[in-house]
Amino acid sequence: MRRFMIADDSAVICKVAKRILTGLDYLVIEASNAGEAMIMCDAELPDVLCVDAGMTGALDLIASVRQMNGGKHVRIHYLMIEKEFKQMMAGKRAGADEFLLKPFDRRSLTEAFAPHAIAA
Repeated sequence: MRRFMIADDSAVICKVAKRILTGLDYLVIEASNAGEAMIMCDAELPDVLCVDAGMTGALDLIASVRQMNGGKHVRIHYLMIEKEFKQMMAGKRAGADEFLLKPFDRRSLTEAFAPHAIAA
């Protein structure tokens, strides 16, 4: 089972993501802030990491994960409420692989993550 971490200060976003992604056979871990996510990543890196762009320390979290041993293999998605070029470039420079608009729904999460849910 692949490990999926969502770092977002919105309990609703985390709850929706966890419900949908657990059904796709991911082990979903939630972090409510960047510091908590860093501690969890230090313990064990996820296969997929979703980071809320509006969360304090989001870019530092992404950059720090990329510097960790094995961090280059983590698939990082930057969660945004709108497609803003400047914000997307900042996420890309920090190390994000993909961008995902929120609020998301079952269809958008399934399209983004079902192809990668195969057990490692």
